[in-house]
Amino acid sequence: MEYKTIMYESRGPVGVLTLSRPECLNAVNQAMSRELRRFLLERLDDLETRVLIMTGAGRGFCAGLDMKETMAEIPPGGYRPKLAYERQRAFSELILLLRRIPQPIIGAVNGAAAGAGFSFALACDVRLAAPEAKFSAAYINIGVGGADMGSSWLFPRAVGTANASRYLMTGDLFDANEALRIGMVQAVLAKDKLMEEAGKMASVMAGKSPLGLRVTKEAINRNTGGMTLEDAILFEDRNQAMCISQLTAPGG
Repeated sequence: MEYKTIMYESRGPVGVLTLSRPECLNAVNQAMSRELRRFLLERLDDLETRVLIMTGAGRGFCAGLDMKETMAEIPPGGYRPKLAYERQRAFSELILLLRRIPQPIIGAVNGAAAGAGFSFALACDVRLAAPEAKFSAAYINIGVGGADMGSSWLFPRAVGTANASRYLMTGDLFDANEALRIGMVQAVLAKDKLMEEAGKMASVMAGKSPLGLRVTKEAINRNTGGMTLEDAILFEDRNQAMCISQLTAPGG
């Protein structure tokens, strides 16, 4: 299938998904959201692909939501809660799909991962980063809540509650070395070695029992305790819809 905003390469049991809007650091627009949804739904029934590598084209991994498109689409009078919630769900559903597909996902974070891109990285099972990678839970910087697109569920589980609180509540940018220190990424690699190392790890995983890989990902999803990711996203979406409605209302 042909895509305009993403690229996909099948390398036997390993698939490489590349976010491909390099002119805007792979920011997510409506077209990319639709294409990613279609791509991920196809992976649910893909028995040939055992492992996915996710990366970005050009200098960035994913700079978040395409704010130029988003601002141009604000309806007169701002978003009503119902429409804000529906738009929010269209994006946050991608995080659920990244976790629901049976293939383990290795994030090869080659550059900026902010906002939605930050959550995409968190939704990967393992994250490798280039020294050029930068991370930001940028949601709170644009006037909405800092917990968005699964970040309040995924981030604390990766780095601990205090580290997650710091960055979700400040929106501060942090680099690859800090990401390694707090446990968000598992290795920092030279940019020209990033995909090579991701490929090696993917090959090791792909050499295991396909059923074993699937049930391991399922078990990790189920056994992290507390609120489910789906519950967390529903809670976040409600909060964000209220924030978006207030933010875009006249005088808001």
